[in-house]
Amino acid sequence: MRGLLARRMKFHLLGAFLVSMGCATLYKFGVAEPRKRAYADFYRHYDPVKDFEAMKAAGVLESAPAK
Repeated sequence: MRGLLARRMKFHLLGAFLVSMGCATLYKFGVAEPRKRAYADFYRHYDPVKDFEAMKAAGVLESAPAK
């Protein structure tokens, strides 16, 4: 029974470290990278002037009335 806590603590610390690194890796490649790519694709083809004109024509903006 001597040293039981220390042995189990090493095992659980190693397991917790491996699980946390696995979760971080899965999040990075499963969520963060696709999100970065989606934002990059959106802003690669985004035209703010065209978007402004569409909102202006729809009457969304109070400071720029639709004509």
